[in-house]
Amino acid sequence: MPAICMYFEVHQPFRLNRFSVFNIGENFNPFEVYFNHKLNKVLFERAVRKCYLPTNKLILELIEDTDRNFKVSFSLTGTFMEYCDALAQEVMRSFQDLVETGCVSLICETYYHSLSSLFEDLSEFKEQVEMHRNAIRSRFGYEPKVFRNTEAIYDNRIAKEIERMGFKGIITEGTEKILGWRSPNYIYRPVNAPNLKVLLRNHRLSDDIAFRFSAVGWEEYPLTADKYARWLSSCEGEIVNIFMDYETFGEHNWPESGIFDFLYHLPREVLKYPNNYFVTVDEAVERFSPVGEIDVPFAISWADNERDVSPWLGNEMQIACFNELKEIGKMLKDKGDEDLLKLWRLLQTSDHLYYISTKGFADGEIHKYFSPYSNPYEGFINYMNILQDLRRKVEGGRL
Repeated sequence: MPAICMYFEVHQPFRLNRFSVFNIGENFNPFEVYFNHKLNKVLFERAVRKCYLPTNKLILELIEDTDRNFKVSFSLTGTFMEYCDALAQEVMRSFQDLVETGCVSLICETYYHSLSSLFEDLSEFKEQVEMHRNAIRSRFGYEPKVFRNTEAIYDNRIAKEIERMGFKGIITEGTEKILGWRSPNYIYRPVNAPNLKVLLRNHRLSDDIAFRFSAVGWEEYPLTADKYARWLSSCEGEIVNIFMDYETFGEHNWPESGIFDFLYHLPREVLKYPNNYFVTVDEAVERFSPVGEIDVPFAISWADNERDVSPWLGNEMQIACFNELKEIGKMLKDKGDEDLLKLWRLLQTSDHLYYISTKGFADGEIHKYFSPYSNPYEGFINYMNILQDLRRKVEGGRL
């Protein structure tokens, strides 16, 4: 029977204001004008009320009620932590309480939840990883051992850089693209980074909670804790990695769906099986040895059916914005202007490109659910207008 490793991504982007082409080049404070502070406050405070505080409280209770046998891991993005500082410091304290139990690991990522790992030059990527690592150290007194890139984006190039930065493990998607017949329920080694261990998300079991829990048309609906624990205990392999957005609890699946009842009963149901146990990501990379190598010459992710980077770079509009971001960055690096650099990094957050996806069917519905725009073309025009204004400010050397 395998170990169970549960990991949650905790992220909130700074969504953009509506910005007209006629505003480009005007004199204003971009921190006030670029971002929709009213909408961001409403959405963050709703997530605090529906997800962060009640779920943290429940997990703390479950850790205590199971004699510290229930263990989980979190990745808190830099933008999420800045929201906590400004709007809900009690949320950060509740995460600190969880870490103090010793049953919670924290995972490093890019501070701005960016696509900087896809830049030709990885210097910006490394800077954002160090920013996030330092933020985790200062807020929690915690040294993260495991890295999870934005949306689990991974390839050989990224793995090698993460090994160089001293991490012991890295998280990505257990897609058939890289595994073929092999199971995601083992630890693997990158083909070019022998000192790094790869934890692979079991996407079927993860998505059973994240995307199918409230789907009344699903053949396994309703999903109960005892049924799910039975599935986990019957898995072959050494470790089952269950990774998802934290907002799965209370936000994407409302309390009325039974999601909190499911979480409340899950640890007890899992631990009923005598050989079942929970591990954090740190414990996973310490305890298990690789059973083989994975070779990933192309970028994969945990998003959409393709499990690649097409959710952010799948059409010409997204590529145009991404290229503009890179060009602005090249201009900025020699400026030494911290305010302009901060703006550029906030605009790197992957969500801005995610909203511009033109995919259809199930993937398109998910993009639409998260987007503040009526359609991706509106998102493209708005985002590009802001990028053009930032370019003007960088060229002029002032805000």
